[in-house]
Amino acid sequence: MIIPKLHYISQGDSPKAHLDHIQRACTAGAELVQLRLKDVSEKRVLKIAKEAREVTAHFQTRLLINDHYKIAKAVKADGVHLGPSDVSPTEARKHLYSWQMIGATANTLQDCERLIEAQVDYISLGPFRFTNTKAPLPEVLGIKGYAAIMDVLHTETPILAVGGITIEDVAGILETGISGIAVSEAITKDFDSIRRFHQLLNASVVAEQRHTFE
Repeated sequence: MIIPKLHYISQGDSPKAHLDHIQRACTAGAELVQLRLKDVSEKRVLKIAKEAREVTAHFQTRLLINDHYKIAKAVKADGVHLGPSDVSPTEARKHLYSWQMIGATANTLQDCERLIEAQVDYISLGPFRFTNTKAPLPEVLGIKGYAAIMDVLHTETPILAVGGITIEDVAGILETGISGIAVSEAITKDFDSIRRFHQLLNASVVAEQRHTFE
């Protein structure tokens, strides 16, 4: 399973705003979006998830549902993203279709090792810097934190950076061995930035391939 290198995590001050932003991200070329609705009833999440599935299907964009693995299955989303306080990936896997992916959040090397053992499809490691989208916020990692973890963690599982990431951060993050990024605020402020994020992430892929063939 190939995991896109850029994930857009939905933001908005209402469920409708999340939907609008997902539509704009898809229009701007996002390959994967994650519907992340907090403090909303499960019934409302299901309704918005169905609409998000219609939007993403039209653009052939992958859709992940944050937290709600049963809703991910119900709307046939491409998978689910689980936080530390959600059900375990092993438990979620029992309920999902075999083709659905499971991603999960990590903050430490130990978190990563545990999730790799649980055979998740990718790990979002963060936060990179302080961000208001999560409360309470675990320890901020920064470039040094990523480098320290990636030096020890030898895995085929894609590791994505997450947490307040901007265009200017991408090159430095990729140098640590991180394979992709999940972005919320920077993209919500400027959906045109998706193209630039893709360019920076793909430049690293081309460099890797060139290195492999030499």
